[in-house]
Amino acid sequence: MDWLAEYGMFAAKALTVLLALVCLLLVIASLKGRQRKGEGALTVTRLNDQLARMTERLGEAVLDKPALKALQKTRKQERKARDKGTAERNKVFVLNFHGDIRASALENLRHEVTAVLELATPQDEVVVKLESGGGMVHSYGLAAAQLTRLREAGVPLTVCVDKVAASGGYMMACVADRILVAPFAMLGSIGVVAQLPNFHRVLKNHDVDYEMLTAGEYKRTLTMFGENTDKGREKFQEDLENIHRLFKQFVERYRPSLNVDAVATGEVWFGVETLERALADEVNTSDDYINRRIRQADVFEVHFARPKRLQDRLSSSMSAALDRVLLTWASRFYNQRFW
Repeated sequence: MDWLAEYGMFAAKALTVLLALVCLLLVIASLKGRQRKGEGALTVTRLNDQLARMTERLGEAVLDKPALKALQKTRKQERKARDKGTAERNKVFVLNFHGDIRASALENLRHEVTAVLELATPQDEVVVKLESGGGMVHSYGLAAAQLTRLREAGVPLTVCVDKVAASGGYMMACVADRILVAPFAMLGSIGVVAQLPNFHRVLKNHDVDYEMLTAGEYKRTLTMFGENTDKGREKFQEDLENIHRLFKQFVERYRPSLNVDAVATGEVWFGVETLERALADEVNTSDDYINRRIRQADVFEVHFARPKRLQDRLSSSMSAALDRVLLTWASRFYNQRFW
C-alpha cells in the first residue's frame, strides 16, 4: 500500500502546483484588466473579403476543376480591377444593435458612431441592423440620438429590421433615411406603458405601516407600498401622455409621410403591412441588402466592445445557460400553439 500513499502524495503536490498556476494566471489577468480599465477595442471586418472566402470555400466543395478555376480567375480579375481603379469606391459601414429593456448596447453604439463619423462622407452609407422590442424611455431616447448624429452629418442611414423594432426600437429606426423590413418583422408599438404592483392592502392587513416623505407635490405619484390616490393616478397618466406626445412628435419629424395619429395606438404591424402604413420603405432582409451593397461598394462591419471581467463572463455564461433551459421548456409547452 506504500505505492498508493506515494501516488496520493504525488497527486496532491501536482494539484497544489496546478492551483497555484491558475491563481497566478488569474492575478495576471486581473492586473492586466485593471491596466486597461475603461478601454475598449474596435473590430472592423471587411465583408467583401468574408463573402469571397465563403464563396471560394463552397466552390472548392461543389464545383469541378474547370468551373472552380473559372471562378478563381473571375475573382482575381475583379480584385485587379478594384485595385487599379483610380476613383476610391464608396464605403458602407454596418453596425449591429441588439437592444434589451435597458438598451445595454447603447454604450457600444456611441463609440461605433463616433468612429464612423471620423471617416464617413455623404457619398458613403451606414447600415444599422436593428433588433429591439423597446425599453426605458431615456435609454432609447439617447440611442436614437446617436443615429441622429449620422443624419445631421449628412451620412445616408439605412436601418434593417429582420425581427422587431417596436416602441423604443422604432424610435431608433424612424431616424433612418430608409427602413428595410423582413417579411415577418414587427414594427410599431408607438406608445408608452408603465405598470407596478401595489402591496398597500397586504401591509394594512398585517398591521404594517409604510411611511414616505417627499418635498414637492408630485415627487411621487404612484408607489408600490403606500395608498395611491386618484390625484396621483391622474398625474402619472398625464406624464405618460406627455411622453407619448413627445414620441409622436419625434416620429413625425423623421417620417413626415407617416400618419402618426393613425399608427400611434400601441399596435404593431408586420412586413408588407408596415409599407401600407408608411412605417417602412422596403420589404427585404439585411442579408440580401448587404450582399447587394457588397457588389457596389466596400462594406465594413464595425463593432466596439469592452473586455469583460472574469466574473462577468461567468455570470453571463450562467445567465445564458438558464435562458436556454427556460426557452427549451417554454417551446415545449407552446409548441402546439405557434408556428
